[in-house]
Amino acid sequence: MVASEVRKQMSREHGSSPQLSERRSGSHQTVPLAEVVEPLDVEEFLAAHPPEAESGHLRDLADFPPDDLEVIQEPRELRTLEPGVPEEGMLDMRTQDAVKTYTEDWLVVRRRYQGLSTAYTPITPQRQRERQQGLPRQVFETDEPEVEDVEERRRSSGSLDETPRGSWASSIFDLRNSVPDAPLPGLLERTAPEEADLRNAALRREGRHPEILALFPAPDEDEAVERRSPPEMPREHFGQRILVKCLSLKFEIEFEPIFGSLALYDIKEKKKISENFYFDLNSEAVKGLLQGHSAPPAISSLARAAIFSISHPSPDIFLVIRLEKVLQQGDIGECCEPYMVLREADGAKNKEKLERLRTAAEQFCSRLGRYRMPFAWTAVHLRNVLSSASAPERDPPDPDTGRKGTWKRRTLDRLSVGDEACGFGNFRPATLTITNFFKQEGDRLSDEDLYKFLADMRRPSSLLRRLRPITALLKIDISPAPESPHYCLSPELLHVRPYPDPRVRPTKEILEFPAREVFAPYTMYRNLLFIYPQSLNFSSRQGSMRNIAIKVQLMAGARSSMRR
Repeated sequence: MVASEVRKQMSREHGSSPQLSERRSGSHQTVPLAEVVEPLDVEEFLAAHPPEAESGHLRDLADFPPDDLEVIQEPRELRTLEPGVPEEGMLDMRTQDAVKTYTEDWLVVRRRYQGLSTAYTPITPQRQRERQQGLPRQVFETDEPEVEDVEERRRSSGSLDETPRGSWASSIFDLRNSVPDAPLPGLLERTAPEEADLRNAALRREGRHPEILALFPAPDEDEAVERRSPPEMPREHFGQRILVKCLSLKFEIEFEPIFGSLALYDIKEKKKISENFYFDLNSEAVKGLLQGHSAPPAISSLARAAIFSISHPSPDIFLVIRLEKVLQQGDIGECCEPYMVLREADGAKNKEKLERLRTAAEQFCSRLGRYRMPFAWTAVHLRNVLSSASAPERDPPDPDTGRKGTWKRRTLDRLSVGDEACGFGNFRPATLTITNFFKQEGDRLSDEDLYKFLADMRRPSSLLRRLRPITALLKIDISPAPESPHYCLSPELLHVRPYPDPRVRPTKEILEFPAREVFAPYTMYRNLLFIYPQSLNFSSRQGSMRNIAIKVQLMAGARSSMRR
């Protein structure tokens, strides 16, 4: 087909096209000659046409990079100086393999190119501008505005109309206005196909953007996409931790050993959220009454400071302090009567009574020194400890109860906010002086009775007024626990790093009983069982009652006994 026939065919086809008719009418609106072709969905195409086993152009797009995954071994950092797991000779092979999960090093699987995905580096306008810096502006013919000279268009149109189609003048006009092609040196030279492929590959790499696919805008996400960050190394879970130090405990009269315990209670959940911490503030002279029943004390029994963990802070958490004494004959009320009647100032008048009390205490300690009985209790509202850091003032006497200085601390102003203010991780240390304890009632020893008393402590109530107080002086310090406390023992009585000197009085970590679930992996071997006998009811038995001792024994079988 000659050039004249081609021009005739093109003129015939474009003469009736909507696009050219719009131009002749003087309108700048362009009508497309065909519909826009949708771009190819690469992911869908690869899913429908998987690449073959042999290498191809799409093989690199379909396969994962061979060096994407790496498995490394990281040493496990133990908090304690001792591993805390049973010895291998005491366990069978399956149990040994299960226990090794708490001592073996970590195997970490990492993806080297994971950080380049949009799930971890989302496409933002700022990142788009950073990536587009240095890129040459791409201008195509379709992007240029149509600016034509009207006179030139008329002249060219007139010349085309006057010149017959297929004539020599028409052809020479097009040839003179056409741009000559660039010469092709070496067109006739012989080149090996491999060399041509290498030259073409080098030309394609020139000026190539390193992240060409990242230049595309992020697609619209119709559904929520979960983006997970790389998880941290598993470690033991701790909530907000507070440090409680027991400084001193004094009574008006002192003639027998008194022992104390601390525990946290959540009255909203009606749960005990920590184990008991037992402390002994007796003098050496008083401890001498128990020499026949006490072995050489372990270093863990000398602790006077405890670290409590609170995973779910709440304004309804109380620190309950219980006092116990050596088991003796008589009702609890009779045993507490001397502490409510006798005073230190009246020592000369009550000298004979004190001597009789000391003699009776020596007899009970010699016979029943290893048994305890409830004596008194009190509680500290931890929310008030947080509010006490605001203003250093002393509490005025309570007009309802008439007690003087029941709680001598900075303040007891209550917060006017909700649970979000109950953060125990950061507050000013407070020294509390507790001067009043409540006598333990013999018929109100259950936790249900305790929850009622704790609820009444937050508001004036007649229930607490009916309880008889016991005058005492207990000083404790409450402060945020440090990140790495020295001389600390775990709940399993293992030495926590750092522990420079094993002879120093330790601080004990108290195990938490969370009020709600805590979703965290178990990274430390823990084999503890806490048993707290609640009550023993002998109301159906007639006649005289004697002191009852409860024996708890853990059995490994029908006959063998493990521990008691």
